[in-house]
This record gives sequence, structure tokens and C-alpha cells, in this order.
Amino acid sequence: MSRERKLRYAMVGGGQGAFIGAVHRKAMALDGQFELVAGAFSSSPERARESGATLGLADDRNHGSWQELLADELRRGPGERVDLVSIVTPNHVHHPVALAFVQAGFHVVCDKPLVHTAAQADELVAAVRQAGTVFGVTYNYTGYPMVREARHLVCSGALGTLRKIAVQYNQGWLASAVEQGGDNKQADWRLDPQRSGNAGSMADIGSHAENLAATVTGLRPDALCADLSVFGTGRRLDDDAQLLLRYAGGARGIIVASQVAAGLENDLCLQVSGTLGSLIWRQEEPNQLIHAPLDGPRRILTRGSPWLSESARRAGRIPAGHPEAFIEAFANVYLGVAADIRARAERRIADPLDADYPNVEDGARGVRFIEKVVESAASEKKWTSVD
Repeated sequence: MSRERKLRYAMVGGGQGAFIGAVHRKAMALDGQFELVAGAFSSSPERARESGATLGLADDRNHGSWQELLADELRRGPGERVDLVSIVTPNHVHHPVALAFVQAGFHVVCDKPLVHTAAQADELVAAVRQAGTVFGVTYNYTGYPMVREARHLVCSGALGTLRKIAVQYNQGWLASAVEQGGDNKQADWRLDPQRSGNAGSMADIGSHAENLAATVTGLRPDALCADLSVFGTGRRLDDDAQLLLRYAGGARGIIVASQVAAGLENDLCLQVSGTLGSLIWRQEEPNQLIHAPLDGPRRILTRGSPWLSESARRAGRIPAGHPEAFIEAFANVYLGVAADIRARAERRIADPLDADYPNVEDGARGVRFIEKVVESAASEKKWTSVD
């Protein structure tokens, strides 16, 4: 594969009116690595083709369903076929689409949460291993430069032995009954168990919180105690979640994931404390990382600074003082996927700092975690083991 050639991709979902599809496309365009050449952008064939036409796709690659897309790509030769399929549908479509494209030998990036059940996750992991394909999951917050700096500081021992991991992710968009009337497309499917799965806020933003904690600290909880609540009248899925976590070695954790925190926007905050100090990062101020050591003054580390770790520096695009944020974080996940695809095409192992992205194993772990949270919330036991 020529390094100059853009990677051809197809998108499933993300058509007209879909927030996240546009974010993915903008992120993939940012570094000139990808080119959108095909798609099936909606479950409605008519809307799918209208969306594809608006995005400038050729008629013969603008499909009414993902099945048509897959069949057409398999008919094409290697020089024309897509390199990657990006899946940005509601959750219930992830598993069949991802599995079909992986089994057909295509590289895949899928939005989170990966699938509905641990059994589906295990099936997908096994398929990826058998196919030997690249599979990314867009836990986009791992793409922020200062999150990667936080990970570096924890791994370097700057915090000593970890004691406390706290992630709070608070939104207010479900504080009122926005799902009534059917005008809010996001609320319509995210609060539907058939399409969203067996968890609401826990799957939507709690999955991000779990992944952020795991990515930065490298720790996985042994046990959890969960409380899921439904504040919105008539809702069938949780809109608020609170978790206590226990880690091997003695560390403790807290995750709060609420979408009924009235007045809040996208307030994600990570705090990690150890025997030698603490780190604090807020998504709404993403270019700063606070490092508070035990035996020295608190310091504010900023994106783009020359003294940051190599992983944090590589994740930035412009000089310090020029803010980077949400779309750039998505773009960093896709850059990692692109690096891995190109390395495999050249039969080499990618530089891990280049191929830095959440993979199918991370996505599967998140699904298992969500299942354990739901199990814990329904149980009278104080602690539920996390296998």
C-alpha cells in the first residue's frame, strides 16, 4: 500500500441529522489519511441514498442498506475496494454489521458501546483474531493529548502507588422529558432498550468513564457496587449511575455517570490519586492537566509544551496556546487505526505510539463491565465480582 494513497472508507449510519456521523467524517478528514468513497447512511434506503448524494458519493457506491454495501465491496477488486468501514449506527446495529465486515476481511472502526452483550463481544473478538484485521473502538477521550500525558505520568510512577480513581461524567440533556414528541432523535433511540441495550446513561457515557479510568491507570476493577436510577417519568433505562469500585492491590474507585444533571453540558472529569500526588483532567478544559505532587507545588501542564511525553506531543497538531479538542481527539483515534492498517499492509509491526487507539478487546471489556453494573444494580449483594 502506497503511503501517499488515502485509505478508502465506507460509513454505515451517520446520515442526515445524525450528530456523531458528521463528527467521525470531520475527524477522518483532518489529517488527510482517509477518503469517503462508499456508504449506507440510514436504515431507510431512501434517506440513506439522499445522505450519500449530499456527501457526493457516486451512485454505484451509494447504497440503501449495509448488506448492499458489503455485497458491492466484495464484488470489487483490491485496488478499488474500501480499506475500512466506520460504523456509527445506533447500538443494536453494531454487532451484525461489524461481524459481517470483519468476517469478510475488512478493517473496522465502531462507535461505543461495542455491542449489547458479552456473548456478542466475545464472538466479535474471536472473529477479529481469526481474520487478523484492525478493529478500533471510538472511545475518543483517549485521543486527547493531556489524557495521554496523564497515562504517561501514571506509568512512569509519578503518582506512586495508586489509591483513588474517580471519574465523574455529568450531562443535563435528559433533565427534562426531551424524548416526548419524538423530535429528539438521540433520546428516541438511546432510551429504547431494543436499540440501546440494557443500560442507558451507563452505556452511553458510563462506558467512556470506565475506559478513561482503565486507559490512564492500567487498572481493572475486581469488584463493583452499582446504583442505577431512573429519574425521568416512564423511562425504561437508567439516566443516572453511581458506582463504587475495588481494585487488586487496594486502590478504590468511583464512577458517576448522569444525564439528568440539569444545566451541565459535557462535564467529564478524571481524578487519580496515589501515594506521591494526584492528577486532575477536565474534558471541558482539555488542554490542561493538573499535577499536584505530594512534596512540591501544584503545576498546570499544557498541551503542545515541549516537556510533555512523546505520546502527548504526537497527539497535538498546532503550537501550545492554540486550543485543540473534541474532533481532534477523534482524529487521533483514527490516526492510530490508519497507522496500524498501513503497517499490516507492509507486513511490519506498527510503532505503538503511532498505532495508539482503543481496540476490540477494550470495547469487549466495556461491554462486560456494563453487564456487571446492571447485575450489581439489580442485586441485594453489596459487591459483585468483575470477572
